[in-house]
Amino acid sequence: MTSESRRFRFVQFEFPWALGPEPGRYTIREQLGEPPAHVLVIALLGAPQRHLLPRPRRGRSVAAPPDPGPEPVLTSRATLVDTVALDGYEAAAAWLAGADLEALAGAAVARLNRVLHAHRIAAADPYAREVARGQALVVRIGFGNGERVADGRWDRARELPRAAPGTLRGGAGRVHALRPQERLAALLAARDVALACEELVLRVRLDVDAERWREAALGLRIALEAALAELEPWRELRGLPERLAQLREHRDGVRAVADAALQSGLDDAQVALVGAALGRIEAALRARTAGGI
Repeated sequence: MTSESRRFRFVQFEFPWALGPEPGRYTIREQLGEPPAHVLVIALLGAPQRHLLPRPRRGRSVAAPPDPGPEPVLTSRATLVDTVALDGYEAAAAWLAGADLEALAGAAVARLNRVLHAHRIAAADPYAREVARGQALVVRIGFGNGERVADGRWDRARELPRAAPGTLRGGAGRVHALRPQERLAALLAARDVALACEELVLRVRLDVDAERWREAALGLRIALEAALAELEPWRELRGLPERLAQLREHRDGVRAVADAALQSGLDDAQVALVGAALGRIEAALRARTAGGI
């Protein structure tokens, strides 16, 4: 297989904000000592260079026009390239024709999020965030010569349809069940309150989806204790006493898994317990929301 005949598979995303890591190429290994599995190429496009835009002097404000136009924003392009080459154009075309594009996009989002999580840790930036498939402006999957792909070009590619509203995570049915607009109105009007356990559960869910099981187990212990305390005033709502009883049944197991997570990774049984307990807390919170607004 010559270098000219090799074709490399890629998944490319565009997001309407700067992802965080500096533009450039990043080599990704799954384990220390293994060859690189992927190369991530991050580029910024779509807005004028900031140094070309008029800016006020340091420390001084300027008058704002009464009818301002939209501020130019950056678009991030993230291209994840598989380092295992295909033998020629025909083999690559056959791969693209038979590939499960949505599955490939989901796997690529997970890998991209591992990079963004590493960036958040490296930069000590709590505001750096991960991404969801539905937040991408564009998702492309295709193949090309290595340098062409790294430069944002390709031989052939397919562009996936935009994700439907409500499918950022969990599907439209989950979003419908939570009635987010109605809940938001209730929170803003002080007819409802946001519980601390709700935020804690969201953080655990993010860790579970990213398969950061140790972090999920440690966060789950606090989330469960907070949920048991904070949901008690609503125990008269339909179905909530049963939900609270189920949460108490998980208490000892969650504590044990959190203690284990302080020492090492989790085994399959412990991972399953984390997922089951998190699902129970989420169900209890949905029951409280459905009956409390």
